[in-house]
Amino acid sequence: MPESDIFKRVSKAAAIPETQVRSVAELLDEGGTVPFIARYRKERTGGLDEVAIQNVRDALEAGRELDKRRESILGSLRERDLLSADLEQAVLRTATLAELEDVYLPYRPKKRTRATMARERGLEPLALAILAAKVDPLAEAAGFVNAELDVPDVQAALAGARDIIAEQVSEDRRCREGMRRLFAAKGVIASSVRKGKDEAGEKYRDYFDWRETARTAAGHRILAMLRGEREKILSLSLRPDQDEALAGLGRLFPIPTGPCGAIVQEAVADGYSRLLAPSLETELWGELKVKADAEAIGVFAANLRELLLAPPLGPRRILALDPGLRTGAKLVCLDEQGNLLHWQTIFPVGGKGQAEEAGRVITSLVKTHSVQAVAVGNGTGGRETETFVRGLNLPAQVDIILVNESGASVYSASEIARREFPDLDLTYRGAVSIGRRLMDPLAELVKIDPKSIGVGQYQHDVDQTALKKSLDDVVVSCVNQVGVDVNTASPELLAHVSGLGPVLAANMVEHRRENGPFVDRKGLLKVKRLGPKAFEQCAGFLRIRDGKNPLDGSAIHPERYALVGRMAKDAGCGVADLLRDVSVRKGIELGRYVDAEVGLPTLRDIMAELEKPGRDPRPAFQVFRFADVHDMADLHPGMTVPGIVTNVTRFGAFVDVGVHQDGLVHISNLADRYVSDPGEVVRAGQQVQVTVLEVDAKRRRIGLSMRGTA
Repeated sequence: MPESDIFKRVSKAAAIPETQVRSVAELLDEGGTVPFIARYRKERTGGLDEVAIQNVRDALEAGRELDKRRESILGSLRERDLLSADLEQAVLRTATLAELEDVYLPYRPKKRTRATMARERGLEPLALAILAAKVDPLAEAAGFVNAELDVPDVQAALAGARDIIAEQVSEDRRCREGMRRLFAAKGVIASSVRKGKDEAGEKYRDYFDWRETARTAAGHRILAMLRGEREKILSLSLRPDQDEALAGLGRLFPIPTGPCGAIVQEAVADGYSRLLAPSLETELWGELKVKADAEAIGVFAANLRELLLAPPLGPRRILALDPGLRTGAKLVCLDEQGNLLHWQTIFPVGGKGQAEEAGRVITSLVKTHSVQAVAVGNGTGGRETETFVRGLNLPAQVDIILVNESGASVYSASEIARREFPDLDLTYRGAVSIGRRLMDPLAELVKIDPKSIGVGQYQHDVDQTALKKSLDDVVVSCVNQVGVDVNTASPELLAHVSGLGPVLAANMVEHRRENGPFVDRKGLLKVKRLGPKAFEQCAGFLRIRDGKNPLDGSAIHPERYALVGRMAKDAGCGVADLLRDVSVRKGIELGRYVDAEVGLPTLRDIMAELEKPGRDPRPAFQVFRFADVHDMADLHPGMTVPGIVTNVTRFGAFVDVGVHQDGLVHISNLADRYVSDPGEVVRAGQQVQVTVLEVDAKRRRIGLSMRGTA
């Protein structure tokens, strides 16, 4: 099928003009990345943002995959000499995979079925005669009795004919389309507990006797029920009312009157219950799973974005503690670049003597290394360790900050950590990660598999390929949105820069090590295997601070340096003056610089960068402190306490209030108004005030509310 047809379909599905779809396709096919296209090719795409470009990319991929399947089917039909002109047109006209498979179903090579065995016994003419209703079925069937063909009597002949008709019903395109619509509109999910699984499946108790329409079922409930079924706790079914389904089939499949009609009616019912309904049930479960996956992945991606773009403390000298009760706290000191200065184990929550010694060690190290902030991991013993450090009366300018340590242990045992600290025990590597993620969450978290960061739900239940693709998109988007200092970035951070990847990132670090820091963006072209195309894609996202060219520290792409130079010349000044002097910038008339390649969107971006070159889009860091609560027993209904949102779901938000158990703010308690999407109100990492509604110590559940606390 021509690409133009795919563009039309994508345009319609994405509600984007076909010209924009075509432009995005061309840019992607030229090797353009989503961040590059969104940032530096606005004129060609009509200003589509990253989300729109990703949607077009994914729709194009799906369209091309559909066409591959279409060609495969046509090839199979030609090879078996089954392709008529009408069938070819029917295949070519299909717009969805379900339609395509419906057309192909009667011709698909299949295992031997009851219908194929009936045909082998010569019973197809009987089935066709009964459908035509021009015979006495009993008399007609008598002529097909043949012991050699395993048709011993009239009833066996009629049973074989019914099997053939039942398969015809299940493979009829109109029947499948009609029943598919009925299943989607009126299918009911029924969930029940399997015999003897009541105690083992306690966490699925809500679904022990559950019914709801598939059309309105929330994604998180779909995933929960499917997991319960996979663990053999729940039994699930998804069907519309059977009488309504059979009545609908009677209108879609011609049922004759008289004695033949009764036989056809029986075959239709059998074809529905034995073949068609199970097939459509499986298909609908698949569709519901895809939608539920997309919903869960979307929530995961949104949470990950907030975490990656969390405010950085910035380059500070850090003392970081990875708390431990029995084995002690692992302490490290880091300089402003995150380099390791000191490490040892202390016991701040041990016996009195151990605690006093730990206090002396921390106080001495803060002074020796001019520590500016103390980072305490929020794992087991985190609150106790934080309280201990606060009691040491450290200098007022030393901030004490509890840091989310999710994934730090994963990093500590990773190949990346072994490469960075080959001679350091892995227990100390976790402390290093805690300290570094306080300085720059993005730079540190890119070293960890996003699934280990703990901001998603059902991440092991959803389609892993789709999840990885979405999370990779988020990481790449965040890295390029912030920009990367080419002279200090780790290879893991550089690998996510547009146009690079692990190999070029490693080559860039190696070039930096052998030749010293880059002094201008042109020097990037000297990196091994980094050619003009990769340079085009990456250059605008790489920053060179205090380099030869002042624009190298900005997000202005080198391809527009000449244009900026022209602006400066027209204003009677140098490029550096454009960066310094707001009055000079105000005198620039952007319309003078519009041409066939550069429009006002790009020009406005350039002016924004000239105003704040290389600005960090992340918000300013705010020190947070929990209330004086350490355990669930310290919480009581009616208390209002500060907290940090750790995870946003479709049904609410989980909030850490400092008691080693996140509480849930149900969607109905997020605001003093109706909320349809929790993401409208809260985001992962947000500091909030919450009121305690209930504390269930036995089930480890805390109910919270944000109503009236805004």
